[in-house]
Amino acid sequence: MNKENDIINVNLEKRGDSVGISVNLPEMNIKEDEVKLLLAMKLLEEGIVSLGKAAEIAGYSEKAFVEILFHKGIPPIKYSKLDLEKELQDA
Repeated sequence: MNKENDIINVNLEKRGDSVGISVNLPEMNIKEDEVKLLLAMKLLEEGIVSLGKAAEIAGYSEKAFVEILFHKGIPPIKYSKLDLEKELQDA
């Protein structure tokens, strides 16, 4: 991720294909690491990436990323209602 003139560029790779995102953040005092973390958390919450990929985007190990998610009140794993009911029946 590079920051030039208040523009932050993020490059992601999925199965060998590179995707670039540029975000213009004028007059905002936000660090690049924070942008990566926020992006990773949102992509995980929306189900767009896996936990491992989100941790990679954020630049953390999975364990450290899960700890950050817990601290922010974000569940690291999403269960649908049907999955949760099945897990409870199997317990």
